[in-house]
Amino acid sequence: QVQLVESGGGLVQAGGSLRLSCAASGSGFSIGDMGWYRQAPGKQRELVATIVRAGRINYAESVKGRFTISRDNAKNTVYLQMNNLKPEDTAVYTCNAWVLSASDSVARARWGEGTLVTVSS
Repeated sequence: QVQLVESGGGLVQAGGSLRLSCAASGSGFSIGDMGWYRQAPGKQRELVATIVRAGRINYAESVKGRFTISRDNAKNTVYLQMNNLKPEDTAVYTCNAWVLSASDSVARARWGEGTLVTVSS
């Protein structure tokens, strides 16, 4: 069973920075696309950024130029560097990964528990 464990959330003032990490643990798998999503209070979950294994990246328009997604394939870890944070970035940020099982060669989506990011004005 693969688990995704996030870290790095917290409280920061507007204009500040935070770095989120998400590591996949377990055995007998490989990781495909990885990404970050967020859900603000009273809103639907939205995509923040995704990165495929070969490195192609996609960002939500609202975070372009401020957030940077990256990954370390050797560590099965994805990162989200968030700079110039705004109060509207306040949300629970959740990691997503497509996990290919070695036992049945089926790719399945896995989600982390989420980490809260609060940006004060």
